[in-house]
Amino acid sequence: MQIEDLERVVSGVADTTGAAVVGVGGGRARGSGIVVAAGKVMTNAHNLHGTEVIVWFGDEREAMGEVTGADVDGDLAVIDVDTGDAAPIEWASVEPSLGMAVVALARPGGQPLRATLGLVSSTGRSFRGPRGRRITGSVEHTAPLRPGSSGGPIVDSRGALVGVNTNRLGDGFYLAIPAGEPLRARIDSLKRGDEPARLRLGIGVAPAHVARGLRRAVGLQDREGLLVRGVEDGGPADRAGMREGDLIVEVKGAAIAAADDLLDALDGTGVSEPLTVKLVRGDNEQEVVVSFEE
Repeated sequence: MQIEDLERVVSGVADTTGAAVVGVGGGRARGSGIVVAAGKVMTNAHNLHGTEVIVWFGDEREAMGEVTGADVDGDLAVIDVDTGDAAPIEWASVEPSLGMAVVALARPGGQPLRATLGLVSSTGRSFRGPRGRRITGSVEHTAPLRPGSSGGPIVDSRGALVGVNTNRLGDGFYLAIPAGEPLRARIDSLKRGDEPARLRLGIGVAPAHVARGLRRAVGLQDREGLLVRGVEDGGPADRAGMREGDLIVEVKGAAIAAADDLLDALDGTGVSEPLTVKLVRGDNEQEVVVSFEE
């Protein structure tokens, strides 16, 4: 392909799809978004601060929107806003594959449209969402993006949606949530205001190696587990009697060696189901029962 062909692809995509790319912002959070239906904009949940959001359009129009639904752990949200004449983005019919050429589009916090070219450099990647949960199946690409580009799209040579830029990997790479049927289903649910209910203990934890180091420093026996670094007032863990400094060693009878073990246990627990947690407090083992019904 000649350089002129590349120029035509990028400029053509910007012309056909640029109107569907918007800037979003609320408080100190600024990012990009995508018009996915009349009156609906998709973006990353980490771009939001509160339920009211400013949305900037390519025709220099600015409108106030309201969050219809947000999946913070999955880092996705839908905003209800007057999208005017901005046509919704078209979804690609094929999923992104290794080596596929993509164009990344963004309006960082309402700035002019940016368009860059890159390649899909890896698939099936994972990263941590805003609250630490693992987001799997993402696409890595090389289209360079500046801060404020998350929530914007990567598209194919026709301008059809391939993925939603979500997570920066150092310098030069970005991870995007692929635009397949699972994403469509999640966005349709958020459009209706149906937010996923994921159980939370209401704690902050430190990984096992930090827990081991701290226990050694105060002369306590080595144990595998997660160290509780903070407890949310009034949360499920607080109501159950968990304290800062506790070491979580088992949940529902299964050993806990990493944060993902704890999150998997929570995902496998119903709202009405009590959760039995074995703790080590100092050198003493004890069990607490966590209830989520309140």
